[in-house]
Amino acid sequence: MNRTTLSLFATTAVLAVVTGVAALNPPSGDHAGAPPRAGRMPVQRSTLLCPAPTSSDVASTTYTAFTPPGKGGAAAGSTADLLPVAGPARTDGKKDESKKDESKKDASKTDASKDSAKDDKKKDGKKAETDPGKPVLSLKEPGKPVTATTERSDAPALVGSAAGPLAPGWTAQQTTTVAAGGGRGLHGLTCAPPDTSFWFPGASTAKGRQDYVHVSNPDNSAAVVDLELYGPDGRIKAPSGEGVTVPPRSTVPVLLSSLTDAPTENLTLHVAARSGRVGAAVQASDDKTGGDWLAPSADAAAGAVLPGIPADATSVRLVAFAPGADDADVSVRLAGPSGSISPAGHESLHVKSGMTTVVDLGDLTKGEAGSLLLTGARGSGAVVAALRVTRGKDDKQETAFIPATPAIAGRGTVADNRPKASTLSLVAPGKEAQVKVTASAGGEGGTPVSKTYTVKAGTTLTVEPPQPADGKGVFAVTVEKVSGGPVHASRMLALPKDGVPMFTIQPIPDDRSSVAVPKAEQDLSMLNG
Repeated sequence: MNRTTLSLFATTAVLAVVTGVAALNPPSGDHAGAPPRAGRMPVQRSTLLCPAPTSSDVASTTYTAFTPPGKGGAAAGSTADLLPVAGPARTDGKKDESKKDESKKDASKTDASKDSAKDDKKKDGKKAETDPGKPVLSLKEPGKPVTATTERSDAPALVGSAAGPLAPGWTAQQTTTVAAGGGRGLHGLTCAPPDTSFWFPGASTAKGRQDYVHVSNPDNSAAVVDLELYGPDGRIKAPSGEGVTVPPRSTVPVLLSSLTDAPTENLTLHVAARSGRVGAAVQASDDKTGGDWLAPSADAAAGAVLPGIPADATSVRLVAFAPGADDADVSVRLAGPSGSISPAGHESLHVKSGMTTVVDLGDLTKGEAGSLLLTGARGSGAVVAALRVTRGKDDKQETAFIPATPAIAGRGTVADNRPKASTLSLVAPGKEAQVKVTASAGGEGGTPVSKTYTVKAGTTLTVEPPQPADGKGVFAVTVEKVSGGPVHASRMLALPKDGVPMFTIQPIPDDRSSVAVPKAEQDLSMLNG
């Protein structure tokens, strides 16, 4: 990628529920003093940020948005919009008046861009808008995905907001195909929620790698973050990564190699917010092995699950980091289709506190897809982890990343699935589990199709997800836990081109579509005299 200091992305999502029923009198009798009973309610608002996809002149990006159907359907006039990050997010589709004059000045340029890209419009989607006041993508009903495409090398980052019935489970995916040059390959990322801390094992500042961390601020006040680098010997001095200001409603991409004079092939990046909340993701590009987005690892824990190593992986590299004060000792197992085994020579791993540990596992799967399970010893410190997975050989290699992924507590969704191109990996690290997998209607219609799978304890079930009946275009896949133990999931999208096995892997975490809300109790007897 030809970038000098800055470039794209961020992700973010805020979940909020508005309730307000207060008890007029405290409960009496046997229930006096008891805490209010809690229930769960759908979230009422979700916010997302998506990256500016690429700076390549030979790339094409598809945006896909989807909300699983819920009870009652969509309210009249409700929408879920993704807009260019250059202006305040709106959900009514109207232009931001503060940008009106600027839009007039750029009208001729915008019109020219639209005309030059008319032939690039996809059959199952629309041409992506570039006006800061207009949605790039607008979802108006649950249960059916919508798409938009762009081939612009200067496409902006996006900010989005969904409210009401479209908010629970709202997800957006961007998938970019870079045909040639640095980072050649398939770059995929699911837009994710905001937080104050993100860990990225697997980043690099080595020669031949260009890793950009993209930090986004969805709010109306500035955020301040620290970018911390940790190598095999501990913290790497990077003074310019301290106190980075991210202006309101903006994205700040930073080239990691610009933060240090000491190239490091494998390191862990920590994005920590001093003030505000942000979204973050790393886009990694390699001169020889392509590139992809590196999503943050699941929160540090005594163990980790990294689901969905392809059967034909030619190289698998594990990068782990212990962020706490204690070293971490974990056992390493590969959960395959029939059970779990310990890789010869890599049965256990010792990760020193504050240091990045790297293990090359080679062609670990040997023709059978699987997932990596890290299990902490008693009293072990917490770890964060990610895998760098390579497919292909010689000059036909392509790379993707699998971060440690949390379990699906209720439901998780991944958008932008293509017929015969998607592979779903489901792993049950403990007890056997049952899951329901639903393919939505296609972007051009069709009927949703569901299928229930049993995932045996300690195994990975790899399947091609069901496809919508009589449907055309891209579709979404929703995974719901039915019963049993924890289930972790990921989706691989493979779009080979010119002999290169282009692919990208997205973790499928729980969509956090509902929140616990205390039930308020009212005693109105005193009001009746």
